[in-house]
Amino acid sequence: MRAYHRPRTLEEALAIRAATGALPLAGGTDIHPLRTARAAWGDPWRPEVLDLSAIPGLDGITETAEGWRIGARTTWTAIAEARLPPIFDGLRAAACEVGGRQVQNRGTIAGNLVTASPAGDGIPNLLVLDAEVELAAASGMRRLPVADFVTGYRETALAPGEIVTALHVPRCEGARGRFEKLGARRYLVISIAMAAAVIRMEGDRIAEARIAVGACSPTARRLPALEEALIGIHPAEMPRVPQPGHLAPLAPIGDVRASAAYRRAAALALLRDLLAGFGR
Repeated sequence: MRAYHRPRTLEEALAIRAATGALPLAGGTDIHPLRTARAAWGDPWRPEVLDLSAIPGLDGITETAEGWRIGARTTWTAIAEARLPPIFDGLRAAACEVGGRQVQNRGTIAGNLVTASPAGDGIPNLLVLDAEVELAAASGMRRLPVADFVTGYRETALAPGEIVTALHVPRCEGARGRFEKLGARRYLVISIAMAAAVIRMEGDRIAEARIAVGACSPTARRLPALEEALIGIHPAEMPRVPQPGHLAPLAPIGDVRASAAYRRAAALALLRDLLAGFGR
């Protein structure tokens, strides 16, 4: 590590980031394992680090006129324990499965997003929540949909000098979220496949459906054909709707955790289980 910065204000942090390109650090649950892994292969990776822990206003969940603002440094434990409406049920379920308790206490929602792992448990949920990323730089602020922010495998639209400061979730009255995840064991596991959904009802029929699958493509993907097929049906019919053709946007790979064929089959089964949960 060449330098370690711990600014007390966002303005100071942005100035350091612009001048040095220092790597922002929130919980450290991704950066520290990455340094250890690279060192094990003889790579002395020592970037300058920008510790965001002393900057006020970067954590906590607040309700706004348009929806909710989730500070970038908000931990998974804080999300799991927050009193939030049913649209957040999927995100809160994912928060309980991100690593073990120690990781949940330290890991942050923005860190999970910026790492941009295909198996990042928060990303499918942020997609179906229609969340936007709040980005700050010395030149000003901007907001970007999560779907546009995650651009590829461990790649994002974060520009040089920028820091993620928050996530924004718009209101969707009467909507409810769910999340399902498959791994080799129940906890402390990297996902083989996962699925998230937000469903909004009008009477006893589905008025809006948002469905996303993670760990089955370089980035988590929405399934627009399946979303459209769900509109207007009764919740009891939902588990029968997902078919192999609805998974066309996915591009699963085979690796040490599962074959591509297994991932595709698992994604279809997860989707049916996920949707069945809305009828309970």
